[in-house]
Amino acid sequence: MDEAAPIQESKHGDLDAFNRLVLAYQDQTYNLAFRLLGEDASAQDATQIAFINAFQAIKSYRGGSFRAWILRILTNVCYDELRRQKRKPTEDLNPVDTDTGEEMEDPAWLSDGSQSPAEQVEQQELERAIQNCLGGLPEEFRTVIVLVDVQGMDYQEASEVVRSPLGTVRSRLARARQRVQDCLQNMGELLPEKYRLNDESRP
Repeated sequence: MDEAAPIQESKHGDLDAFNRLVLAYQDQTYNLAFRLLGEDASAQDATQIAFINAFQAIKSYRGGSFRAWILRILTNVCYDELRRQKRKPTEDLNPVDTDTGEEMEDPAWLSDGSQSPAEQVEQQELERAIQNCLGGLPEEFRTVIVLVDVQGMDYQEASEVVRSPLGTVRSRLARARQRVQDCLQNMGELLPEKYRLNDESRP
């Protein structure tokens, strides 16, 4: 999408133009919020607040990566929420059905129609394991590993989001990857069998 026109129109208060930007970035924004906060409801709330804040602050946007600008706002909202809750993100990846109040066993956003039921279960178990390990990281480590390894950002754009030098991003990413790797190794039997390390590969 050519962002220049809707950004300029948004600066003049055009909500429809801003909504086009929302549609372009809502999935990435939600995914980052979910990885940082660990639960669906909080991620949805943070995403909504971030876009409201972005619309209110759009006149301050001075160019560069619009995605990085949006995700920086989202990251700040998530950090505020984590500080408010004064707790680590929850480990449960299964959201609650707002109609029944019951946990959804097979949420649509985790399912892959090309996978068998057994493969979907394995994928969900791996997602839980990864989210558990991500939840144990300090905020600054968790953010960079999600931006680079989950969102697919390059180091430069990630550094714009977290407002840290490239060297800092690289260092945090290396340490975050190592901690996640160690965490997954230590989970052992909790991982799906095909993702477990055999005894010979353990340090």
